[in-house]
Formats: sequence, C-alpha cells, structure tokens
Amino acid sequence: MALTEVFEEWNTYAAKRPLLARDINFNSIVSNSEFKIVGITGIRRAGKSSALMLLAQKLSKEGKNVCYINTEDSRLKYERGALDAALKWFGDDGFMLLDEVTNAPDWEGWLARTHELLKGRLRLIVSSSRRGLSKPNKPLRGRILTFELYPLSFKEFLRFKDERVERTTAGRGRLERALYEYLKFGGFPEVVLVGDETDKVRILNSYFRDIIGLDIAEASHEDIGAVETFGRYVVQTPYFSASKCLNFFKTLGHRIGKDKLLALEHHSQAGYLFFFVPIFSYSIKDRLQYPRKSYSGDTGFIYSTTGKIDMGRLYENAAFLELKRRSHEGDEFSYWRDREGHETDLVMRCGFVAREVIQVVSDMEDKKTRVRETKGLVRCTKELKAERATILTKDIRESETIDNVAVEFVPLLDWLLA
Repeated sequence: MALTEVFEEWNTYAAKRPLLARDINFNSIVSNSEFKIVGITGIRRAGKSSALMLLAQKLSKEGKNVCYINTEDSRLKYERGALDAALKWFGDDGFMLLDEVTNAPDWEGWLARTHELLKGRLRLIVSSSRRGLSKPNKPLRGRILTFELYPLSFKEFLRFKDERVERTTAGRGRLERALYEYLKFGGFPEVVLVGDETDKVRILNSYFRDIIGLDIAEASHEDIGAVETFGRYVVQTPYFSASKCLNFFKTLGHRIGKDKLLALEHHSQAGYLFFFVPIFSYSIKDRLQYPRKSYSGDTGFIYSTTGKIDMGRLYENAAFLELKRRSHEGDEFSYWRDREGHETDLVMRCGFVAREVIQVVSDMEDKKTRVRETKGLVRCTKELKAERATILTKDIRESETIDNVAVEFVPLLDWLLA
C-alpha cells in the first residue's frame, strides 16, 4: 500500500469515528498552534488519539483544512521519510495532526524544521505518551507547548456513563455508587465503557503491561521482568524509597543496582505510569533523601494489580490526579512533614509559595483521627503561610477555624464535581 493511501485511510477514519466529548480546551490548543508546535501528552490509552480526532472533526466542521495521521501505524513507524511524504500529500497550509509522533524517525528534527519553514501557514498539533515531548532535546526547545491529558475526570466519567447530577437523596446515592466505581476501576475511557468487572480488570492489566513494556522497559533498556517487579512494588507502597525498593528486589533474588532503580523511577514518571512527589523542604538534600509519595497514573491500577480496595489511598490518588488536571504551568506538588511526624498529604505550590494545602481523609469518624489530621494541616498552613487549607472527606461539609486557621471540610465527591 502506498503511503498516501495510509494517510487517506487514517484521515477518513478520524473524520467518521463517533466519539464522546471530553473537557479539553480545544480553542486554547488551536490559538497556541499559530505560534508554537502544540503537543498533547499523557498516559497511554487516556484518550489522546480521540482528542486529536475530536479536534480534527471540530476544525473540519469549521471549514478548516485539516488532516489526522497515526504515525504509530506499523506501515509508517519505520518508514524513513514518512513525515516528508505526509507533508507532500497534505500541503503547507492548514492543521496537521500527528498522533504518537515520537514513533516517527527523526521526529524532532522534522518538527523543528517544518515549524520554522512553514510558521504561520502550517499548524502542527501532535501527541505522544512519552514525556519527551514536553521536555524535548535542543531542536525543539522553545518551539513546543504541551498540554497534558489524563484519564477521565469524575465529571467526564459521569458523562460517559450517562449519569446525571441530581440534588436529591436518591441522586446522591447514585453519585456515591458511581464514585466508588470510579475510584475502584479508574478513568480510562475504554474501561469506563465496559460493563463487566472482570473485563475491566483484564483491560487494566493489559494497559499496565503495555506501559511497562513500551514506555518504560523500552526507554530504560531494562529487562521487562525487572520493570514489572518495580511497577508492582510501587503500586503497593504509598512512599517510594530506592533503598527499600532495592531490599525488596534482593528478597526476590533479583540483582539490580540502586542507580537502575532511580532510572526506572524517572522513566515510569516520564511514561505517566507513576508520579513521585517529594517532601516540602528548602533543602535540596532533604528533597532527594526523604521518600517520595507515589501515585498511580490511574486509580484503577491499584485495584487491578493488588486486588485490594484501600479507600484512603484511592481517595488521595484521585485527589492528586484531579489537582494535576486543574494545575497551571509552574505549579508543583509536595507533601509536608514536621520533626514531630505531623503530616499534610498535598501541598500545591508555585516555587515555594503554597497556594493550597490539602489533607485527604476517607474516614473521620474517630475523634483521634480528626484531631491528628487537622493538627497536621494547621501546622503546615501556618509554617508555609498557605492561602487555603482543605480537608477532603467522605461526607463532612463544614468550616472550622482552628488555631486561627480557616479549614474547609469538603466531601471528595463534591470537590471532584466543583
């Protein structure tokens, strides 16, 4: 099959495929593409291809010249000159949407060269499941602007499930059941649309293996068995320490160096499988030496790999991912702990300025738990002079001033819908 026929096939497929809407700011993507290459990044199977197809359909309806090409196609993936052939086929005016562009040979050089020569005429909007797109090498530095796409938010999840938000007792019950399903099986679009729970777990496990093999083992050049062991270890531990992970490998008889574990930490975050959040400290040494909090790229991986439902971890993981969706460029995340062991789960900051501190507690029925969690949050708020202090709970909604700190208690369900 000629390359032009491959391009036509993908373009026709994208134009005709029925898709559900996502909460994506397409207008921002389009406007930024006038001056920059726009990259959409995120974990594999989160919906990047669908996002590009939705954008292609939107632009086509507006009368714009647009094409969609999936460069992960095996007929294109190893074909040198495929991107030049696509340019000859499409022309130098309009919107060229290239899915999983990092699979194409010389993709960085081609994007940089084409953007420079055709700036103002050809707009390049691309995607990849590898964070290399957002932290490119020299040819693309300063030329690319990235948008991160995550699995479905809870609001998107409800839309995919055709579940309406109703302010009634029965409606609240349906939303609570929907939240439980969302936390247990996560927000991957395909998983959400499958009805059978066994099939959901099977799909999640296949995603986990694909990300391990294609986005971590391949990038790190490490044995896939070691990478899978690393992945299953991280899923089961709320705090990641390379030293403790090394001891775990030793108990299994694996020989692996600490430097390789740190490399796997880097590559698993680059592939969006995990996020590692450091402790808040003005000391670089502390940030490197203290364990990092670990979060999965989708809450569904926690249940599918462990078979356990830990509501505390699921609540916190879902809150972290939602904060990532809501964050702006320059926002960073930490956790906070003082010398006495008081802790706050999440600090959302810009540099060392704390915008919000958040405690996530699924069950606050026990008075000792409430005192401990609020005490940690209040101490953190005072020390960091945070602008806002919030405790996400199962069902408590109230405001309380504790030691001159205004604390908002908000049910996670309502916070996710805010």
